[in-house]
Amino acid sequence: MVTKFNVVMTEPVRPTISIALCTYNGETYLPTQWQSLLDQHQYPDEVVICDDRSTDGTPALLRQLAADAPFPVRILENPVQLGYNKNFERALSECTGDLIFICDQDDYWFPEKISTMTAYMTERPHLQLAFCDAWVTDDDLKGRQIRFWECVNFDADVRQRWNDGEIMEVMLDGNRVMGCASVLRRSFLQTVLPIPEAIPGYIYDGWLALVGATDNTIAFVDSPLQLYRTHTQQQVGVQEQPPQAQVRVRDRFGRDRSKKLAPLQKKKDQLDMIYQLLSSRVARNAPGLLQLRRRLGHFTMRSCLPQNRLARLVPVLTGLSHGNYNRYAEAAANWYAPYLAAFGDLFE
Repeated sequence: MVTKFNVVMTEPVRPTISIALCTYNGETYLPTQWQSLLDQHQYPDEVVICDDRSTDGTPALLRQLAADAPFPVRILENPVQLGYNKNFERALSECTGDLIFICDQDDYWFPEKISTMTAYMTERPHLQLAFCDAWVTDDDLKGRQIRFWECVNFDADVRQRWNDGEIMEVMLDGNRVMGCASVLRRSFLQTVLPIPEAIPGYIYDGWLALVGATDNTIAFVDSPLQLYRTHTQQQVGVQEQPPQAQVRVRDRFGRDRSKKLAPLQKKKDQLDMIYQLLSSRVARNAPGLLQLRRRLGHFTMRSCLPQNRLARLVPVLTGLSHGNYNRYAEAAANWYAPYLAAFGDLFE
């Protein structure tokens, strides 16, 4: 007797999609971004808009766009101005979709962005957050000047370190994640919200990425899926950092020791604050927190070296032998920079 079994293949459940769009005096650029949402291959199930007390024609424009939209739109006008961190917090908290796309008012999404990133998250249920690359363009969205990841030193070598499990190490070298290029699960909100009032060296998108880095639940989609507009009115963006003042070697041994220790103390305080913020949200044994504690220990050691040079010998040589001076050197540093730093810690 042969028994037949019917095998029923089930399709993955399609996640519902929200877009969290924050606006502030955006009437100049908003129509272009909105058109890119209308041109998506996959529509969202809702768009939640939080306007942060715009003083131009943005509120009226939003009502006009919402009236003609092929998807549900909710417009929330803040009773008081929140600023971009808390405005995005409110927009995220109001979303009901399984996946939430963060949206700025002045960019342009390629038609495949929602469908590509939704498929990516659907195929990787362990992820809480994913982000894509973008083309950096000018005020008129003309030309594709450079990839955003090039602007933030997220090159192939750094991406390989990321894939090798050094996500927190990469994030602590500087934020690589644009909120407007990100999608996250709504379930992630219970961990990341509320967004801290102050995150030294980061804003809301860096905070999301740091939390994701604690347990390696953040990943990147290696493709530019939008245009990133640069203009004078944007609140945050790609900004060229002024070069740091170089200290000549001959001046290192004559300067006040407090000037030598000040930047190390500042770095230590920054890492300590980030550790306190993250450890209040995630398990203390999360792999990313272990990496953070190791880095914090290195800068604590360097910022607290005693006046007596002989007493510095063991901690400095231990840090050098463990590779910490190399591991935590600036990304653009010369090959000898870690050894110069160790030399300075010993003798300055």
